[in-house]
This record gives sequence, structure tokens and C-alpha cells, in this order.
Amino acid sequence: MNDPILIFKICLVIVLFVVSLLIAAYSTYAERKVAGFMQDRLGPNRAGPFGLLQPLADGVKMFMKEDIIPDTSNRFLFIAGPAITMITALMTSAVIPWAPGITINDMHVPVQVADINIGILYVLGVVSLGVYGIMIGGWASNNKYSLLGAVRASSQMISYELAMGMSIIAIVMSSGSLSIGDIVAGQSGWGGMHWNVFVQPLGFLIFIICAFAECNRTPFDLPESETELVGGYHTEYSSMKLGFYLFAEYVNMFISSAMISCLYFGGYNFPGMEAVQGNVHEIVFALICFGVLFAKILFFIFFFMWIRWTIPRFRFDQLLNLGWKVLFPLAILNVLITGAVIIFL
Repeated sequence: MNDPILIFKICLVIVLFVVSLLIAAYSTYAERKVAGFMQDRLGPNRAGPFGLLQPLADGVKMFMKEDIIPDTSNRFLFIAGPAITMITALMTSAVIPWAPGITINDMHVPVQVADINIGILYVLGVVSLGVYGIMIGGWASNNKYSLLGAVRASSQMISYELAMGMSIIAIVMSSGSLSIGDIVAGQSGWGGMHWNVFVQPLGFLIFIICAFAECNRTPFDLPESETELVGGYHTEYSSMKLGFYLFAEYVNMFISSAMISCLYFGGYNFPGMEAVQGNVHEIVFALICFGVLFAKILFFIFFFMWIRWTIPRFRFDQLLNLGWKVLFPLAILNVLITGAVIIFL
């Protein structure tokens, strides 16, 4: 790899890191604003104009709070838990194609950190590792509420990963590739509207429900159920260790929204993109496509928040029954239907 391409990749990594943290920070602000709107109140409005500095105030508060490590905890694992969770959350954005490729030194360079041909498997593998951060943190706290929250989180995430994986298999069958870049590029037909959501509506429904469960979002936020488990797996955490767990949840929501956009809603593809591409510079076109993808991501982040303040929490037995008895069989059925359509039509 020559120097300009390496510099481009390094800059892209830095930009994605900063954008992920900014999105996570301002998702906390947007969450409270959306909740305030739905409950007919104002939400944060003191720190800065319209409360826009509230995430900075929250960040300063997290840094300034006393960092308490319980005497009876396993100190190394207690610190490692939130670190693993945050690192795995940030790693998943590496294979997402943010825009069409651009030309550097007569080479076509994709606008993604790593254009690997098994991007889907990479995302599923890294997301699975996030379970260890939660389980280690809950166990190392030496607190029964933390342990119960961690057990709930791990069993929930393992249960819904199966249905999510099966829904993705149907996408892989119809697109013929495990590369997220290829899947996005394959949705450019029909004037930029050949989106997989029209081909795989059942798979999309299964995937988005599983995404809520994977992110521990309402109505699947049983691991953090404050009415039963105080704070769940992060009960004993304070300062930025708690901040890492909370930030990782919002980073996961951001990445889940990006995956939904890329797998089912065309990624950076938009209606009439061929006409736009022929009339603007390559870099300008890439920026437009990035803006389109980002708009889709912001919509799904809003959708996550909208559902949180609309639907009540499940009981845990209902949650597992939905995963094993409803979504998993539906995901298998969807794979069979997809295979039948590919073979016979």
C-alpha cells in the first residue's frame, strides 16, 4: 500500500472514531429531547443554546466523579469489562462502506477502513465478543444484581444472534457475497432503489427486532431493568467505566443503524444517483453518498428512540420465547423461501 492510500485510511479511522463518539454523545441528548417531545415537556435546555452542551456537561461529570472499585471485586476483570465492550463497539465500523470508492494515485480505493470479502462474518464475530465485556463486568463486580443482569444480557444476545444470523444468510444468498461493500453495490439497480428491504421484507423485520435485542434497547432492556436489578450488569460501576458501558450502547445503536441501512436500504445508494454521478466531481459525489447514508442512519437512530418511549418492556420469559419460538423459526422459513425463489424463479 502506497503512502497516500495509507494516509487516507488513517484519516478515515480517525474520522470514524471521532464521529462514533460524537454520535454516542449526542444520542444521549437526542434521546432526552425525543422523550421530552413525546411526553410533552422540554428535555435538556439549560447547558448552552437549546441544551446543546448537555452531552459535554455529562462527559465532564463522568470524568470528575469518584472512580470506585469494590473491595470484593476482581480488580483486573472489573476494569477489563467496560474496556472490552467499548473496543468491540468501535471495531465494528471498520467494514462499513460509507461511500463509493474514490481514485487515489490511479487506484480505486473503497471508502471503508477494511474492504474484506467476509465483512458480514467480521461484524457478527466482533458483536459476539461484546457479550464477554458485559459478562466479565457483571461477574467481576461480585454483586448478585450485576451477575443476574450479565446472565440476562448474555442469554438474550446469544438467543437473538441466531435469528439475526439466519436473516443475514438470506441476504448473502440473494446477493451472492459476504462483503458488505458488494451487498451495497448490488442495490444500485432500479435507479438506485433496488433495496433489499423490497426483496427481503421478512428478513428486515427479523433483523431490526434482533438489533433492538442486541443493543439492549427497550423493549428488550431486561439486563438493565432498574425495577428488578437496580442497574443490571453495571450496578457497581461509576465514573468513566460506567460511561464506557453507556457509550458502547449508543455506539452499538449507531452501528446497528448503519448495518440496517447498508443491508436493507441501499447504503449510500439513492434515487437518481447515476444522473448525479455524471455531473459532479468524484469526491463531491462520494460526499453526497456519505450524506445520504448518514441521513438513513440518523433516521434509524430516531426509530430506536421512538420505540423506547412507545412500547413497554417485555418479561424475560416473553423475550426468550419471542427469540426461540417465533423469530428463529421465521428466520429459517425466510432462508427456505429465499432458496426456493433463487432455484425456481
